[in-house]
Amino acid sequence: MTRLLILSGLSGSGKSTAVKSLEDIGFYCVDNLPPSLLNSFIELCSATPQVIENAALVIDVREGYFFQNSVDAINELKAEGISFEILFLDSSNETLVKRFKETRRKHPLSVDGNILEGVDKERKMLSDLMKIADYLIDTSNLNVHQLRELIQERFGIQSSQKMSLTIMSFGTSYGYPYEADIVIDARFLTNPNFIENLKCLNGNDKEVIDFVMNLDDTHVLIDKLIDLFEFLIPKYEKEGKSYLTIALGCTGGRHRSVVLANEISKRLDHYYPRVRHRDIQKI
Repeated sequence: MTRLLILSGLSGSGKSTAVKSLEDIGFYCVDNLPPSLLNSFIELCSATPQVIENAALVIDVREGYFFQNSVDAINELKAEGISFEILFLDSSNETLVKRFKETRRKHPLSVDGNILEGVDKERKMLSDLMKIADYLIDTSNLNVHQLRELIQERFGIQSSQKMSLTIMSFGTSYGYPYEADIVIDARFLTNPNFIENLKCLNGNDKEVIDFVMNLDDTHVLIDKLIDLFEFLIPKYEKEGKSYLTIALGCTGGRHRSVVLANEISKRLDHYYPRVRHRDIQKI
């Protein structure tokens, strides 16, 4: 049976990179397929001499008139019992406008070159599809290499049935990560940013590590979180969850959350976690 992934998202959010990444791990990808042809495509995948095991279809506003019925077409698949997943790529308005300006591309819905107007219109058109997505990735702070790695990690054909665990740090000032399954707010810990000799350093530097790890509350927090995660992770694995993202936040995402993410990943190393520091380079 073909594993079907429906890919959608805002223009400029990285769909082209996602398609290439999926192709590299064995997905048969079709871009800009009219939703009305979803059933026909699924039948075709099953009828080919060499069955297509993994397929990805891109559905977005470029389909114009045909896009209007996309959610209805997807709901019809559900009603027929056809298994599929939806991946939606999002990004902040600021980031999207910047990307279009840098590439000098015209937004498909912009009027008289007004990029932001086009982005707002597209966001409204995609809102219903975004609500039913199984996977939501905010690419605002990802470069093409990071997005490629994330896509391949989540949708690659793994030899093991082990769940993929990601532990990330982030700054609440830059927004909460859409992809997070569990979010921990660590802003109650004393902030190294207000210590003159620590302000310009980050959570990978020894001075900051020592400062954060010498706080009594840090050890209590980590111990309690490890107990929680050791309880939850096997439960998620048992339920067949393919990936889990634990996000730890502080104000700027450069000090406390980085130390916590690194330390917790060490304590959970038997799950082979991937560590990602989303905002560590921001000032």
